[in-house]
Amino acid sequence: MSYVLPLWTPPALKITGTEDEFPIRRVHCVAKNYGEHIREMGGDPQKVKPKFFSKSAHAVAAGADEVTIEYPRATNDLHYEVELVVALGEKAEVYAYGIGIDFTKRDVQAVAKETGMPWDTSKNFTGAAAVSQLTLADQCGDLSRGAISLSVNGEVRQQGDLGQMIYDVQEIMAHLESYDALLPGDIIFTGTPAGVGAVKAGDVMTCKIEGLPDFTVKLV
Repeated sequence: MSYVLPLWTPPALKITGTEDEFPIRRVHCVAKNYGEHIREMGGDPQKVKPKFFSKSAHAVAAGADEVTIEYPRATNDLHYEVELVVALGEKAEVYAYGIGIDFTKRDVQAVAKETGMPWDTSKNFTGAAAVSQLTLADQCGDLSRGAISLSVNGEVRQQGDLGQMIYDVQEIMAHLESYDALLPGDIIFTGTPAGVGAVKAGDVMTCKIEGLPDFTVKLV
């Protein structure tokens, strides 16, 4: 069999300490998983059940400790959300961890919400998911807690602890499995702490999670 188009290289993430790369199959995202972030978005943490959305694997901008992305089209209000990222291995088990920024076209999302329309275009676009190199799970230690933060041009904007997640990694995976089987190559964005906000071209975001290498994202 031949294809009518040349096959493209699958999006992949670098792995710390090796030349191997992790091929990305699907990108799952938890909509709200930290109480203070739910409150800043106008919700009640006591009433939240896990909700999910997806991004295309080709929306991922992959880097080692740094990646540069272009400011996306059709928005004047691009928001950052720093998150712990989980990568699933051959048996759809936790294989490795990384740091990610879930970018949102907040103005596009607001219009979609007001009109009752899907908000895929606000979350799924080129560069919508910046992801660092991965660190193998057995090299990370305990990531059930630990500081998580994001700074913009050296100013801390988001600061929290992984222990503040309403649903931990295993609970997130269990909820996702209730909808569809998780597969090798899937990655999961696990939610963001409070402090989300807008960035513009020229801004530099520095992301930190205790136990993982720092990750820098430049917006041009």
